[in-house]
Parts: sequence; C-alpha cells; structure tokens
Amino acid sequence: MNTRLVNLVIDAARPRVLADFWAALLGWRVALEEPGEVDVRAPASDGWDLDLVFVPVPEPKKVKNRVHLDLASTTAAHQAELVARALELGGSRVDLGQGDVPWVVLADPEGNEFCVLEPRERYADTDAVASIVVDAHAPEALAGFWARITGWPVQGRDGDVLVSLRSPSGRGPWLEFLRNDDVKRVKNRVHLDVAPPADAGHAAAVTEVVAAGAAPADLGGPALPWRVLTDPEGNEFCVLTPR
Repeated sequence: MNTRLVNLVIDAARPRVLADFWAALLGWRVALEEPGEVDVRAPASDGWDLDLVFVPVPEPKKVKNRVHLDLASTTAAHQAELVARALELGGSRVDLGQGDVPWVVLADPEGNEFCVLEPRERYADTDAVASIVVDAHAPEALAGFWARITGWPVQGRDGDVLVSLRSPSGRGPWLEFLRNDDVKRVKNRVHLDVAPPADAGHAAAVTEVVAAGAAPADLGGPALPWRVLTDPEGNEFCVLTPR
C-alpha cells in the first residue's frame, strides 16, 4: 500500500489563534492561511514531515481527545521551560487523574490535551514532538492497521499497553497506540490524513485502505474531493487526493 501520512488535523473555533499558539510553542511557522484551514509547518531539520492543520468547526470541545501530542524535552530544565512557555502562551494545566507522574499534562487554549514529557532516551532524536498518541482498546490490532496504510513499521511494544510505529526514515515523531478502555462518543477533534503519491489513483487508494480494515464515514455536509473513513476503532481519518 502506498498511502502515507500527510497531516495531523485539529478542529478549532479560532484556527489562526490556535495555530499561532502551536507555532510559538514548537518553534515552527504558519505556512498557509486560507478560509478553510491554517497550516503550521516544522523546519526541515525537525524531521516532522506532516503539516499541523487547523480547520474551523462550530461545535465546542466536549470530551477528552482520543488523539494527542507528547512533546519531548532534553533536560528537566527544558521540560520546565516548555511548560512555562505553554502557560504564558495561553495553555493551562489539566488533571485527568494522572496522579504523581514525571510528565506534565496541559491543554492548549481550546482545551486540547497534550503532554510535556520528562527527558526519555527513546525520544532523544525526535526534536519538538516526541509522539502522536492514539487511545486504543486493542493497541496491537490498531497499530497493525495504521502500519499497513502508512508504511510505518512497528518499532516498539510495552506489553499489551503500548505499540509504537515510526517512519522508516528513523526521523520525526513516533505514532503510538495506548491502551484506553474509554468509549468513543463523539467525532474526534484531532485526526490524521493520509494520501497516495501524485502518480496514483485516488479511488484505488481508497479501495486499498478499505480493504485493510477501514470503513466509510458519513459526517454529512457537501461532497468533498477527499474521502472520510474510520479506522477499526471508529477514529475518523481522511484519504486525501494524490500529492
């Protein structure tokens, strides 16, 4: 299968405001602003090959996100600096019942949770973002699906709690599936986009992704040039047009 990850998309009431928060926090830049989206892009040296895309939605955030970012730190002082920067930019601390843990749970100005991790050797070469974390009832099975449609192989396991993928390039963030038994109740406010290469057919790519275990998703609204699907645990994602 030749689809690849191209975007991490975040629903937002105020896309430009949220994009500015994340650009400032990560040290990235706003690369595109259109009526339907604002894109934040990492420097080429960072290893993050996706766009961080903010799209306008009318509905407010209601529940904890099932997809979130973990940020990497290099020292305890760096972790504290990242936390302080996030709070100064408009973030807030969040209590999800995590208790006394070495990482810090925060939320951006629209309530999207993220973690600032303590220094970990595993994430020493990821630059700003350590991982994209997806809640999963069955981490092994869900990781297998995403490995098939992204080409990112499984590179780590922690029992039946965590399964981790990473780009074959060995650069950029991990894509991790973390055991969580919470029931998905509403459309995810954070989702991934995949796309086939420019010389491939869109319909054929969608057919392959569905054959791998995805299902069509009817979210209403006008016809779109991309296809909205759900993974085997109901998480929405898009198969974009070839690029």
